[in-house]
Amino acid sequence: MKRTRVLLADDHAVVIEGLRRILNRRKFEIVGVVADGRALVQSAAELKPDIVITDVAMPLLNGIEAARQIHEQNPDTRIIFLTMHPEVIYARQAIRAGACAYVLKSSAGNELLTAINEALGGRGYVTKSIARAVNDSLEGRHNDTSPVDGLTRRQREVLRLLAEGKQAKEIAATLKLSPKTVEFHKYRLMEALGVGTMAELVRYAVKIGIVE
Repeated sequence: MKRTRVLLADDHAVVIEGLRRILNRRKFEIVGVVADGRALVQSAAELKPDIVITDVAMPLLNGIEAARQIHEQNPDTRIIFLTMHPEVIYARQAIRAGACAYVLKSSAGNELLTAINEALGGRGYVTKSIARAVNDSLEGRHNDTSPVDGLTRRQREVLRLLAEGKQAKEIAATLKLSPKTVEFHKYRLMEALGVGTMAELVRYAVKIGIVE
């Protein structure tokens, strides 16, 4: 019988070790372990796992943006968030990015395997303690569409780096763009998101989970 292939992403070794113990007992095949969002996107593209288990808060690229990119590359990959964040906005953004399950670390022992089984069956799962609030929020999505949903991947990358305090030259070097192009993206972002200052731009990025 073919084993379910799982890619793990978390920057805390103790979490990874706990996940290994849980999954190995159930004979899942752990095909990779990464500690940052960029490595997650790259490894998911190379390994093509059945399941990705990731945190929201990840170095270099947050888990929500990584999930969005993985879902764009391979919609068949089932993405499960395992996180300490109970806020509805994070769960909503994760699901909109392509995740099929959102589990809190405080209840992981009881719910993670259930979430995996639901995901493999093509269904969704949200931790019981916040499930109703998340479902209510998602059901009202037509009146609650986030402007970030209309941004391109490049614009989201620029937004994240700006919110992390990077200057235009640093962003240009990281993304292999010209500083003028970065400035262009910055002003288009401010226009699209309806903000007038960098402080407001940073607050918006934190609110939607682009940065912590």
